Amino acid sequence: MRKFQAGLLAVVFLLTSILLGGCKQNSSDINESSTQRPKDELLLAIGSEPEGGFDPINGWGRYGSPLFQSTLLKRDQNMDIVMDLAKAYEVSEDSLSWTVIIREDVKFSDGSNLTADDVVFTYDTLLNSASSIDMTFMESVEKIDDYTIKFNLKTPRSTFISNLVATGIVPKNLYSGEYYQNPIGSGPFILKQWDKGQQIIVESNPLYYGQKPQFNKITFLFLEEDAAFAAAKAGQIDMTSIPPSYASQKIEGMKIVEVDSVDNRGIMFPVVKSNEVDSDSSPVGNDVTADKAIREALNIAVDRQEIVDGVLEGYGTAAHSICEGLPWWNEETVIEDGNIDMAKKVLADSGWIDLDSDGYLEKDSVKAEFNLVYPSGDQLRQSLAMVVSDMVKPIGIKINIEAKTWDEIEGVLHKDAILMGWGSHDPLEMYNVYSSNMKGIEWYNPGYYENKKVDEYMDKALQAKTEEEANEYWKKAQWDGETGLSGKGDVPWVWLVNRSHIYLMKDNLDIGSPQIQPHGHGWPLTSNIEQWKWID
Repeated sequence: MRKFQAGLLAVVFLLTSILLGGCKQNSSDINESSTQRPKDELLLAIGSEPEGGFDPINGWGRYGSPLFQSTLLKRDQNMDIVMDLAKAYEVSEDSLSWTVIIREDVKFSDGSNLTADDVVFTYDTLLNSASSIDMTFMESVEKIDDYTIKFNLKTPRSTFISNLVATGIVPKNLYSGEYYQNPIGSGPFILKQWDKGQQIIVESNPLYYGQKPQFNKITFLFLEEDAAFAAAKAGQIDMTSIPPSYASQKIEGMKIVEVDSVDNRGIMFPVVKSNEVDSDSSPVGNDVTADKAIREALNIAVDRQEIVDGVLEGYGTAAHSICEGLPWWNEETVIEDGNIDMAKKVLADSGWIDLDSDGYLEKDSVKAEFNLVYPSGDQLRQSLAMVVSDMVKPIGIKINIEAKTWDEIEGVLHKDAILMGWGSHDPLEMYNVYSSNMKGIEWYNPGYYENKKVDEYMDKALQAKTEEEANEYWKKAQWDGETGLSGKGDVPWVWLVNRSHIYLMKDNLDIGSPQIQPHGHGWPLTSNIEQWKWID
């Protein structure tokens, strides 16, 4: 208790220094000032400080609203595509050209007009930059007239629509090497102040063409979980993100809001036998996990709801896929799990038996034993690894849990099972994780999974002219009734849970209907920030 009180005092002092410019004030004064904060202001602690600043060329805004910039398209709360800067777009018959017509009434926050020149500049800069955003599939981007842009692709790419959704437009005449810390855009907010390591302060953009935000000023604090929770408990902030372990603690005047996500956790398995090395001479393959029966039995034996209830304290959902709940998810991938007897039968039918009566199975002199590696310091993944290990002991599989740094994990990425996490609003993630073309490339498809039928479906999805057509192929890639990349098919992954994102906020704060949220980067909750309001 003394430790928590000391931490609370530290938070109060920190908030006093940040918000009051270092003026001396006691905690009761601060509480009073927080309750007297104008109704058009918010104080939030909902995520970490963006490492690369606020430049879309470097990836800013890809996990939520870019706040300061607009995008050509966006997704609504149902994940349907709607217009933003764009008034209309058209895809050519060969799917190699995308023509976009933009609004004529949009201004940047400095008062200059946003035109096709700015869109061309943004995408051309992205194409020719060293950004981590892959644009190698794009040949060029050109201006047709002041408000019409044509994108030329090297190969058909239905997922290009995700780039139109995620890429904030920057001003050609104001872009420089300092843009990341002084962004100018046409989005709903303007960056007014950035105290690095502490906070940013944003104000509403009076020139914004869309729905005007209810809040004129929002302060985003960069606090660790403990400090943010202490600040909320002290009445200092209006909203913070919290882990499940804090959700049971009641705070007067505040409520818990749980937002669904595809922020998933699952086990990646090497699916080839151990007879290769990669380009860095690291070993590839695992003789145990290469046997589909091992993966299938584990997939059947784990009780996902028990994991959600125990490890996530109920704040999450069972995961059977990389894209649960998204428009391209195949609902048929859901299986009945927690079935120990069925798992045992799968193993027995495949020839796995306990020859030496030690409780673990063997087959062809190979023990049903493998390493499950998780990143050190990640308590959630450690807990998941421990629970899964316990759940599969009754079926005769021995899992050795190991914690390693990410650098160390790279050395065993292709030979050990790894507890990983994904979750994106872009179906291209499925391609990257499962396509045979991505085997062993960076962190993609580290298990060397390959299924020609799955590859065929995903290629057709990429070549589709509309997202609706593409989604049908993405679904078939997961399971077509006979094969697929899911647990009903080849089981190269055993997905476990989707984490809910949990927020503690003032009782009278209404954040509308948030989208299903992606993997935990950025500030995805801000995707509908124009809808937020007080409900007195």
